[in-house]
Amino acid sequence: MTSIEIESTVRNTADIAIIGGSGLYQMQDLTNKRSVKIETPYGDPSDSIVLGELNGVTVAFLTRHGQGHRLTPSEVPYRANIYALKTLGVRYIVSVSAVGSLQETLKPLDMVIPNQMIDMTKQRVSTFFGEGAVAHVSMADPLCLKIADILRRAYDKAGIADGQCHAKATYVCIEGPQFSTRAESHWYRQMQAHIIGMTNMPEAKLAREASIAYATLALVTDFDCWHPNEEAVSADYAIQNLMKNADNAQQVIKQAVALIVDEQPRSIAHTALSQALVTPVAAMSAETRTRLAALLP
Repeated sequence: MTSIEIESTVRNTADIAIIGGSGLYQMQDLTNKRSVKIETPYGDPSDSIVLGELNGVTVAFLTRHGQGHRLTPSEVPYRANIYALKTLGVRYIVSVSAVGSLQETLKPLDMVIPNQMIDMTKQRVSTFFGEGAVAHVSMADPLCLKIADILRRAYDKAGIADGQCHAKATYVCIEGPQFSTRAESHWYRQMQAHIIGMTNMPEAKLAREASIAYATLALVTDFDCWHPNEEAVSADYAIQNLMKNADNAQQVIKQAVALIVDEQPRSIAHTALSQALVTPVAAMSAETRTRLAALLP
C-alpha cells in the first residue's frame, strides 16, 4: 500500500514537480516548505519530497540522488520516485540533469532542451507493468514537446547571461556510473546524439506510464571524451561547471513554473495510459489493482 506522512499539519498536492539532478539538491527560492515522506509499492523514493511555494505556486521538489548525493544513477529508485509524485497529483515534471556534449556547438554552461532520447541502460526496471497487467505506451515522442517549448521560452524570459540554450536535441542515456570510453563517445556521435547523461531513462518512460508530462532541462558540463582539444570528462570538472549553472537553472525553472500554471498545456502524456492499457482493470487481481492504484485511469 502507498502511505504518506507529511511532517506538518498541512496536507497538499502539487500539479508541478521538479526533479533535481547532480548539483541541484534544493530550490533556494522555495518558501513555506514542508517535507513529505511517501512509501510506495516500489519502495521508498530517493528522499523526502519537499512541497513548497515558488512565486506563490505550490510545487514538489525531489532530489534524484538523495541529499548528499548517495545514489548512483543505477541505484536511483525511479519507479518509487515517479509513483510518489503521481500520488501527490503531479501532472508535469521538469527534470534537471547534468550532461556531456557530443557536439562542438554545445558547450559547457549551455543548456539543452532535448526532444528525443536513446536508451542504452541495461540494468534498470523501466516499467510499472508486468505481473498481472500489460500496457504498451507510445514513446515515439518521449518528452513532452509542449513543456519543452515552455522551457525554451522560460530560458529567454530568465535573461541568462552565460552560455546559450539549444532545443530539439537527442539525449543518449548510458548506464554509468563510469563515463564513456572514447570509442563509445564517437559511436554515440555517429548515432547523431547531441548530449549524454545517465539518469533520464527510465525516468521518462515511467513518467509516460504515469500519464505525467515530462521534459528535461539539461545542463552541459563537459565534452565527454570525444573532443580532440578538450580534456576528458572527470567528476570534479563536471561538478565545477554544474555548480556555476545551478543558479541559472533555478531562474529558468521559476519562469517555466509560471508559464505552466498560466497555460495548463494538455500533453499527449496525460492520456497515454488510457490508450495503452491492454489488460482490462476488471481482469487484474486485487493485488495488482492495489499496486497500480495511483496509475490506473
